Amino acid sequence: MPTPAKFNPDGPLKGRVALVTGASRGIGEAIAVRLAMEGARVAVSARTAEEGESRLPGTLHATVDRIRRAGGEAVMIKADLAQAREREALVEKTVAQLGEVDILINNAAITYFMPVTEFTEKRFKLMMEVQVYAPFHLSQLVLPGMRARKRGWIVNISSPAGIDPKPPYQARGRGGTVYGMCKAALERFSTGLASEVFEDGIAVNVVSPGLVDTPGVAVHGLINEQTKDRVQPIEYIAEATYRLASGDPATLTGRIAYAEPLLKEFALEPSALV
Repeated sequence: MPTPAKFNPDGPLKGRVALVTGASRGIGEAIAVRLAMEGARVAVSARTAEEGESRLPGTLHATVDRIRRAGGEAVMIKADLAQAREREALVEKTVAQLGEVDILINNAAITYFMPVTEFTEKRFKLMMEVQVYAPFHLSQLVLPGMRARKRGWIVNISSPAGIDPKPPYQARGRGGTVYGMCKAALERFSTGLASEVFEDGIAVNVVSPGLVDTPGVAVHGLINEQTKDRVQPIEYIAEATYRLASGDPATLTGRIAYAEPLLKEFALEPSALV
């Protein structure tokens, strides 16, 4: 069971600026709240700023309100991460409003599940742009500031879909090939970047959630009788991400971490969220 929610303005992240993408709902919202609970000033970004802009529940406005009600500091910056200029503007606005980015959480995604034979070029390129190139580009944008300060944390949110399927193949795995490609590429990028920036005091890690009951998961119908026993509390993902976004870059970097095993490794109890 999660430990009781507690807002700690003087926590380990006091004075640090965090940028969290895909933070209007689900995992991104939970991560933004968890970082704010430990004192981080948080910029939250997504395409959905206000009610009525998406068919899914959740908005940036609601995420910011949730953090501010608890006593935290947060700003919302609407951005379409498929567009290079909007990625650049996102970092520029974050720096202008909160300061240089210490923590970057690449969580945003757009996903289509369909067989390779039915996948259109437009959808393929959009998924690769948002799930692979956007984290790459955003990292490029924040790394100069991190290097100048000799500190920084980048956490990329992946999925077990990045693991190669093994026989005997099952029908429920069909349609996830492109999604798996994106996550496998993201993981290889993360470990490679970790090796490049290690001497700069910058940690780069991956959190790979299990199946989490979020609006995005619901719209794709991924929780059913066969999968319901694998559903993981969203607090596990938020806690694992917080751990990787606050650890010593000299010893905790280059990890592809599955949330629950990571918590067990460090004997952590996930916190409830404010």
